[in-house]
Amino acid sequence: MKYVCSICGWTYDEAEGYPEGGIAPGTKWEDVPEDFTCPICSVGKDQFAAE
Repeated sequence: MKYVCSICGWTYDEAEGYPEGGIAPGTKWEDVPEDFTCPICSVGKDQFAAE
């Protein structure tokens, strides 16, 4: 699954994770920490939608 920031369009891909932010490849969206923020525009997880 992929989740897209509704503000800037940055995409979190579960298969790729976000290693730069300490999130390993294969990490499910629900397992991403609740305090995660978009690396581009800094909004929270609640601003992301499944693609």
